[in-house]
This record gives sequence, structure tokens and C-alpha cells, in this order.
Amino acid sequence: MEVVEHLTNPRALARNAYTVLAAGGLLVMTTPYHSYIKNLALAISGKLDSHFTALWDGGHIKFWSWPTLRALLAEAGLQDIALHGAGRIPWLWKSMVVTARKPAL
Repeated sequence: MEVVEHLTNPRALARNAYTVLAAGGLLVMTTPYHSYIKNLALAISGKLDSHFTALWDGGHIKFWSWPTLRALLAEAGLQDIALHGAGRIPWLWKSMVVTARKPAL
């Protein structure tokens, strides 16, 4: 939970998840939600720089949108990829909960 945004090689996470899941197994992961609408709202409110601050030691090194996270998981062979928003109001969610399934044999 809330790990993929800290990884320099997130493809390894997706490949390893595929490897360890049983056929038909379900992956559930979360990451902060980023979208064009949310980023526009942050920019309009003047909070974009503080949200994406480069001055935070450690922290997030990748910012995932729904299309990019879906592409990562599909590239690894996972299917039935679905997004569920969490926290705040729709399309300005704080996090996204993503589920994906390894194909059944």
C-alpha cells in the first residue's frame, strides 16, 4: 500500500506481483491519485508547488495517473484492472485503490 510511487523500478514490482500471484489471484494496491482535473485544481489553488515539492528528502519519485498505472499492470500481464477512488470527493480523490487479476489457467 502506497509504495509504487517510491520505486525507481516499478516494472519490477508489477512483474514480481504477476509471478507470485496464483492463477486467478487478485492484486490490490494503492497510490496517491493524480489526474488532470486534480492537478488543475492544485494549480488554480496555488498549491501545485507544495504538492509536488522537490525539497522533500525521500518521498515520491513517480506520480501515477490512472492511465499510467493501468499501463504498468497490463504490461506485466495482469487483467481486469479497475480503479476505485478513496478519500475526498470524486475526481479529486486522495488515493486510488487499484485491483488487477492474474489470468486463470
